[in-house]
Amino acid sequence: MKEMESQTKTSLKLQAYQYLKTKILNCEYRPNEFLNEQKLCAEMGNISRTPMRDALGRLEQEGLIEMIPNRGAFVTGFGDQDVADMYEMRKVYEVLAFEWAVERITPEELEEIKNAYELMEFYTHKKEYEKTSEQNTHFHELIYKASHNRLLTQILTSYQYYTKQFKVGSEANYDHMDDLLEEHYEILQSLETKDAKRGMAVIKKHLEGSKERAGYGGFKSYEV
Repeated sequence: MKEMESQTKTSLKLQAYQYLKTKILNCEYRPNEFLNEQKLCAEMGNISRTPMRDALGRLEQEGLIEMIPNRGAFVTGFGDQDVADMYEMRKVYEVLAFEWAVERITPEELEEIKNAYELMEFYTHKKEYEKTSEQNTHFHELIYKASHNRLLTQILTSYQYYTKQFKVGSEANYDHMDDLLEEHYEILQSLETKDAKRGMAVIKKHLEGSKERAGYGGFKSYEV
């Protein structure tokens, strides 16, 4: 019985955390907006304040909210410069992940990446942007996995999730589908030939293009 209660509490904490995080990243809760605990609990079906406070604590650690003494929780969110910086940080880490993937990838992992590319190619030709985008994300996640570094994979998965929330509308992205496919083909070829230098250069160019296409190319960045 106690074990079931513990699992329920953990589940509620996770649900509250994911609920609030999604709302913040989708800009449904705006920067500087006050988050009323009682109202939030009611929104989630009148859950208790304990899991909600746990969720708010996690979000504060991630920098998405700020807890102000005697005032409560306020949304911090991400500003344009934050997102632009995230693209730069993702570029640095993703180049490293590719370098390690070239050294550590298994034949089975390479086959998975090929399959993801082929699906991306299929949906690109059909002009199905959302499904193409899903395979794009999957393609990169498989490279992270092939680096065989758990911490790096976690970091990059988070950065990819965050930056994806702030991309411009899909209408603008239709114009770049063929370019994206070509960039992913070059990345795949570099993996197949174990050409780390070429692949790292292509990934850097690819992510710089992604930043431009998302509308953050004009923000000052600092090379790490």
